[in-house]
Amino acid sequence: MTGFAWCTAAGVFALAFLLGSVPWGVIISKLFYKRDLRDFGSGNIGTTNAMRTLGKVGGAAVFVLDFGKGVGAGLIGWGIAQWLLSGPEPLSVYQTVSVMTATAFLGCTFGHIFSPWLGFKGGKGIAVAIGCLFVTFGTVGSLLEILVFAILVLTTRYVSVGSIAAAVACPIIATVPFHGCPFAWACCLLVGGTVIWAHRANIARLRRGCESRIGSKKSMPSV
Repeated sequence: MTGFAWCTAAGVFALAFLLGSVPWGVIISKLFYKRDLRDFGSGNIGTTNAMRTLGKVGGAAVFVLDFGKGVGAGLIGWGIAQWLLSGPEPLSVYQTVSVMTATAFLGCTFGHIFSPWLGFKGGKGIAVAIGCLFVTFGTVGSLLEILVFAILVLTTRYVSVGSIAAAVACPIIATVPFHGCPFAWACCLLVGGTVIWAHRANIARLRRGCESRIGSKKSMPSV
């Protein structure tokens, strides 16, 4: 990686951050439902609170758009990597693609969790992160993340437990595709830790035994 390539990676982070920061939950709720999603349920702007507040159609729309901005951010990273590799400077394909896609992963997740349009507050990063992982990890790695999430949700009926487990699994799974790129692995570690931090209120409720399960009258959103 050259100095120019690292500067380009910073640009990828900025673009992915801006894309990830688009608060689709708030936009959909205000535009089509004439309400602010943050004023209902847990106040979270993600999929689960949207399902609870806006219904299945509104919740599905928020999920698709959040997931889509993750995929879009990943494709930005991948596309920039291809552009760099087509230039005159000799670059490692593995290092370049790893750094650019992992940087996009970090940027879009941070943009979603720390949206500047919402006072640097936002969602908890699961939908957007999984979307980006389809590019960053590839199909197998991203499906493993979904499997971890699904198994924990099905066995515990806590969406938050599945989300936290997927965050813990992220840097573990990342050791396979990024074993030779410490920077890319560190990005995944930082994302996983930040997503866990974003679930700190859920963790506190789990410790107190008052976190709501799926199917309860007051399901507590997590995504």
